[in-house]
Amino acid sequence: MKYLIVGLGNIGDEYRKTRHNIGFMVLDAFAKASNIVFADGRYGATSNLSVKGRQLILLKPSTYMNLSGNAVRYWMQKENIPLENVLIIVDDLSLPFGTLRLKGKGSDAGHNGLKHIAATLGTQNYARLKFGIGNEFPKGGQIDFVLGHFDEKDMETMDERLQLAGEIVKSFCLAGIDITMNQYNKR
Repeated sequence: MKYLIVGLGNIGDEYRKTRHNIGFMVLDAFAKASNIVFADGRYGATSNLSVKGRQLILLKPSTYMNLSGNAVRYWMQKENIPLENVLIIVDDLSLPFGTLRLKGKGSDAGHNGLKHIAATLGTQNYARLKFGIGNEFPKGGQIDFVLGHFDEKDMETMDERLQLAGEIVKSFCLAGIDITMNQYNKR
């Protein structure tokens, strides 16, 4: 069985370790813990990992956030991965920092990456792991907040949150979305 695990983010040093790039950060931590590295390829950097007979393809799209759907569609088709085996990791302003929520479907909630994926795939029925980044910004400051770096307080628990996100990814692939949601969405 193959799974496509997509961490959303923007390429380039100016976006590195920003709140909007939490998808990249989750996959980087997951790859590091698994002793694998990413290689640049078509529509993004990928890495392959086998977990208990499941083949995981990790993807960090190089299309920038607003065109993420192009990378998702390409790799789904190239690797012949069904929609139910796709997991998108994304930042979420509506959740407090570090809160992790797995959902089987849903709206884009104004997130341009999710919006483009839904438009490209023709459905919003794909799994997503939302990583809360909080919403502590002044009125009109959303863009600067999202494209800004995490503060010291957030960084104190970042490693533990990234590790937990990796556990959720593994559980999604091994136990399925329903069991994983029941186990982890309470935390």
